[in-house]
Amino acid sequence: MKRHWLLFSQVVTVLVAMWFVVATLKPEWVNRRASLAGVTLLEAAPGTPGAVMPDSLSPAAKRAAPAVVSIATTQAKAANPQQNDPWFRFFYGDRDDEGPQMGLGSGVIVSPEGYILTNNHVIDGADEIEVTLSDSRRAIAKVIGTDPDTDLAILHITLDRLPVIALGNSDTVQVGDRVLAIGNPFGVGQTVTSGIVSALGRNQLGINTFENFIQTDAAINPGNSGGALVDVNGNLLGINTAIYSRSGGNLGIGFAIPVATARQVLEGIVRDGQVTRGWVGVEPLELTPELAETFGLKQTQGVLITGVLQNGPAYKAGLKPGDVLVRVAGHEVSSVGELLTHIAALTPGVSAKLEVMRRNQAMTLNVSPAQRPKTKEAPR
Repeated sequence: MKRHWLLFSQVVTVLVAMWFVVATLKPEWVNRRASLAGVTLLEAAPGTPGAVMPDSLSPAAKRAAPAVVSIATTQAKAANPQQNDPWFRFFYGDRDDEGPQMGLGSGVIVSPEGYILTNNHVIDGADEIEVTLSDSRRAIAKVIGTDPDTDLAILHITLDRLPVIALGNSDTVQVGDRVLAIGNPFGVGQTVTSGIVSALGRNQLGINTFENFIQTDAAINPGNSGGALVDVNGNLLGINTAIYSRSGGNLGIGFAIPVATARQVLEGIVRDGQVTRGWVGVEPLELTPELAETFGLKQTQGVLITGVLQNGPAYKAGLKPGDVLVRVAGHEVSSVGELLTHIAALTPGVSAKLEVMRRNQAMTLNVSPAQRPKTKEAPR
């Protein structure tokens, strides 16, 4: 009897060892087989439920996605002033049956009090704004304020237990960092796409007055506007705003407003009802090597001042046409976009230093900036 048990145990040990070797070297041999309509398929062994794959961005998506909302806008169609003209109605017919214009976009809940960041062009001109959360709850949103200069808007909804996204630090973002874009493209529902940061500080695109975009190759399509650009931890890095496209679809070049800019706009609108920016009253021009040679300037870094508003802050500080503005409050200036950004960051009424080159001589001027006049919104 003992011999039988010893033989049985040896056989079992050998079979287990063989199974272990085969499972290690040829795992497909031990995968389960399933038959479907006469076709044999291999089914992988079941994994641990809820397990996260290596290098998966699922945790970031799960953390950020609940705070990204879908925005649907309704705008009443403007009445044609000739609608009551009998001849107009004879030739073009009765158009009273044309319904209101609809729009779709995205937004991001940034506070438990119900404040939502989105793009100004998403809600511009809307008569009604409906917000839909990821858990299907809906609410009518109120516009708290807009900032056309950065194409940002602040909405407010009143709901309990709101999911809130954590704000990241867009100043520490590096080219090559992995990011996720979350939004509602084409109205198909919440969608998450991934990519990397392709470039930083993109400006002179002609989209906004103040441009300092984060460029990404994460797929952004119509309807993503106002959605979230997040890092691998699910923290908000920017508000998706625009794409470069000849067809209207994604070409892998998208732009997001940095969260640092969005935070400034949010705080200004909620606290003061508007965004307060500095203004000095100058007309700047990019300093090209050709211009430097024409004016006999040795300086190739900075912005050429071509005009100074009479009795404006820069005029009172002594700035003159032909000066090359090199630094604003210690920040180097290499383009018109940077100049506008640094001047806008100045506090009205608080003196700041302007470092200029005048006839190749360095000078420092003290300017007391005024508040930037409101920009008239141009129709998009």
